[in-house]
Amino acid sequence: MSLFNIFNIAGSALNAQSLRLNTTASNMANANSAASSSGKTYRAREPVFEPMLAEALDPNGGADAGVKVMGIVESQAPLRHEYQPGSPLADADGYVYLPNVNVVEEMANMISASRSYQTNVEVMEASKRMLQQTLALGQ
Repeated sequence: MSLFNIFNIAGSALNAQSLRLNTTASNMANANSAASSSGKTYRAREPVFEPMLAEALDPNGGADAGVKVMGIVESQAPLRHEYQPGSPLADADGYVYLPNVNVVEEMANMISASRSYQTNVEVMEASKRMLQQTLALGQ
């Protein structure tokens, strides 16, 4: 594996963590959005990642290693519902449906994604310094 591949690996991780941060921000922004039915209620979303390590170990020079974003899935956790008969969004029984977003869990997810993003930035900076020092040896 070339030292240049580190930039591809860290870059794919940066893209993945950026998507994770955006998804978490979307979940938090919609945490208190109410709806009149369960079909219209926002559901928490989570990105799904897959490591691309198997292709990197290919001796014939397969695809790059890194993180592959497989997609974004909606949580199947039950929605919250509150009894608010005076709300214009209340159903016939007086209930308002709220998203299945746990704000504390989302904050922990955001901190984790932010730290992972920062770690990958530091990996890229260290790789850049090593390449610069290697070039300086040839002078």
